[in-house]
Amino acid sequence: MPDHQDDAGVCTAHAKGPEPCEDRTVTARLRALMGTWTSTVPALAVILLVLTWERSLPGWGIGLLILVLAGSVLAAVHHAEVVAHRVGEPFGSLILAVAVTVIEVALIVTLMLDGGDKSATLARDTVFAAAMITVNGIVGLSLLVGSLRHKVAIFNPEGSGAALATVATLATLCLVLPTFTTSKPGPEYSPGQLIFAATASLVLYGLFVATQTVRHRSYFLPLTRQGEVINAETDIEKPTTRAALTSLALLCMALVGVVGLAKGVSPAIESGIESAGMSHSVVGVLIALLILLPETIAAVRAARRDRVQISLNLGLGSAMASIGLTIPTVAIASIWLPGPLILGLGSTHMVLLALTVGVGILTVVPGRATPLQGGVHLVLLAAYLELAVNP
Repeated sequence: MPDHQDDAGVCTAHAKGPEPCEDRTVTARLRALMGTWTSTVPALAVILLVLTWERSLPGWGIGLLILVLAGSVLAAVHHAEVVAHRVGEPFGSLILAVAVTVIEVALIVTLMLDGGDKSATLARDTVFAAAMITVNGIVGLSLLVGSLRHKVAIFNPEGSGAALATVATLATLCLVLPTFTTSKPGPEYSPGQLIFAATASLVLYGLFVATQTVRHRSYFLPLTRQGEVINAETDIEKPTTRAALTSLALLCMALVGVVGLAKGVSPAIESGIESAGMSHSVVGVLIALLILLPETIAAVRAARRDRVQISLNLGLGSAMASIGLTIPTVAIASIWLPGPLILGLGSTHMVLLALTVGVGILTVVPGRATPLQGGVHLVLLAAYLELAVNP
């Protein structure tokens, strides 16, 4: 039914109640503007990627790449949310986690091919950084935002606990055990051990996806304040199939642009890190921070809408995908990589991982969180970043 104005200039033919026609016009214009720039920036990123690939750039060129890179990240968030609203939860969170992880893997392998021996620890550093940023950063920030806005953050302990258990197992198999094995000198797996770790990672990730999307899907859906499962996003109108497919294509384009442009600015970043006298592992931290920015923004938005379970799906699911998909891919790529593949963590990082898992268990078991739990996770992230810069 078309809208019309009464004598007061109010749109009265809307089922949700009176709404000023001018406000609705402004909203429509804002949505049109959002659709325009989020469609333009990914294409611009790909064009810049083609024009600047394997070329040295001046300072202003690096600045332009960083600007377009930031725009591509925000565009990726928008299109990921459109797809998520169309397919529903938990499929939306899964799509974003897998898409970002695939791009992360491509970036790691590309940099390792170019880096030689000095990139032997890049996969380990990036994967561990992703685990710490997601489990402590995304989860902690989501709990803090959700609890501050709604007093207590509500989520499902069954789904979140299963995700945390899978992340802890994957991290131990892939990042801790290589430090203690003796078949090969140094914190490395032997070829047979690497095959086992890669296979186990894929099996665990596959089991989790089946649990999340088929057998126990309700464990990963947001809850009401009364503890009831929200089966649909009733407060958000679903986009059309055509709009969702368009957003999916633009999401892939934006993520490709993010990774390609990140590779373009990485030499300048590495140079700056070396000039500052910081450890090469900081490169992995910066890669993880950049790649996980879209999921962080999406998780915080979900927490603000009192959908903390979706935030936890994004955080823990991203950690799981980062380990469960990156390690098998890097294991296969190690056949062609020129240098060794070092996966084992040092003692400091193992302590941080153990503390993170312990705190995470205490966080997810009650199914409710206050700002304190969010603050604890964020302090752990801050400790990790501090020790990465000053080991």
